[in-house]
Amino acid sequence: MDNGEMANNRFSEKLLGLLDKVEYRRVETSEDMEDVARVRYKAYKAGSVMHLAEDSHLLIDEVDFDSNAYVFGVYHEERLISTVRLHHVTPDHRVTSSGKVFPDEITAFLDAGMSLIDPVRLAADPEIWSEMPAIPYLTLRLATMAADYFDADRVLQMVKPAHAAFYRRVFDGDFVASPKSRQGKFIIDLMLMATRCKDVRSSLYARFPFFMSEPYERRMLFARGEEMPFSPLTVRPSARRAHSGHGRIALSGSAYAG
Repeated sequence: MDNGEMANNRFSEKLLGLLDKVEYRRVETSEDMEDVARVRYKAYKAGSVMHLAEDSHLLIDEVDFDSNAYVFGVYHEERLISTVRLHHVTPDHRVTSSGKVFPDEITAFLDAGMSLIDPVRLAADPEIWSEMPAIPYLTLRLATMAADYFDADRVLQMVKPAHAAFYRRVFDGDFVASPKSRQGKFIIDLMLMATRCKDVRSSLYARFPFFMSEPYERRMLFARGEEMPFSPLTVRPSARRAHSGHGRIALSGSAYAG
């Protein structure tokens, strides 16, 4: 084992340790949504991401409640540290935030029959970020689980150009569209990347086993309607159990739909 592999193993074990203290919650109550709005406001203000009103409630919009949108809170030791909204975008259901900035590129994917996961509204409490720089990994793990659960073709990344290297290194993100400036409420440049989920899945989990999950976790997080007649309160990550070997069968592809 070379130094790079050893460093990666140490990093993965550190993330698995953090996940032991993390819970995910699908946000569907007004009280939890208010907490999400506050974290979004603090993060966007600290990062000078978009034009902000004084009322953090304005960061909650009708798209948060779309039937194919999933808003999550990430809790570490019972404290909300980050949030993300995931859209499951299909040719028959085209509600997507990235599509408002990059309509031609998203339409091309969908017209080709692809299904997409669009992670947006990614926000972390800036007071916690400095103490826990691994927050993006803990939060974006939800996107990898969504890709598995819905058997998606692409996970989108609408990001600052400065963050492109992270998405290339971690998620093998491909360049899709050049940066655009000051779109809508945004006061930053945004570019579009996308990960070919089915092509990189095995290598992603081999490099970063903390992204792994078991079917029951994905089902509790994403199932709705008759498949999940009640809203789960909190869900504990199953990455350690999956990595231990119990959940390796999920990598075969037969269990991706959870």
